[in-house]
Amino acid sequence: MEINHKELGRLGEEKAAEELRKRGLHIIETNYHFGRGELDIIAKDGNTLVFVEVKSRLNLEMGDPVYGVTPAKVKQIKKIAELYLFDKGIEDVECRFDVVTVLFENPGNPVIAHYPDAFN
Repeated sequence: MEINHKELGRLGEEKAAEELRKRGLHIIETNYHFGRGELDIIAKDGNTLVFVEVKSRLNLEMGDPVYGVTPAKVKQIKKIAELYLFDKGIEDVECRFDVVTVLFENPGNPVIAHYPDAFN
């Protein structure tokens, strides 16, 4: 599969959004930018606001995609989530952070894993 990094990320986010919808989450926004940071997907799961980081890979050469969510990335996601809440004037809402990984080893049938409440 010939694909650049940006296109891989976009395809992974589309597949992740489909999976989240199947699981009953409502997608509010995708690719929210604040400064140099980005939140891949923002969704609602009942009354809970969910910030979703999506990691996509073509193969396992660099390990499972979930390992791409480093402590530095977690810190950045939390900071952008706080800025999102401030930017949108949202207060007193339960929030959680999920990770969705998409492995495109078999492009016609990607392997998708959802990790709810992956970090606090």
